[in-house]
Amino acid sequence: MSESNKVFLNTYELAKRWNKSPRTLENWRGKNQGPNYYKIGGKVLYELSEIETLEKDSYISNGARTT
Repeated sequence: MSESNKVFLNTYELAKRWNKSPRTLENWRGKNQGPNYYKIGGKVLYELSEIETLEKDSYISNGARTT
């Protein structure tokens, strides 16, 4: 994917996706926790591909599924 085709989520979109409050994401940023982000013109943006990778890497299998 080229640089110009990147897809971003704002704080509210990511909070909804993860069922968190936007304030939780703000707190994480203040503590240097949570996902990486861009701050452009005062707006905080999360790169969707990084969020998807983080979600994939955070998956923990309990072994109950066979697929």
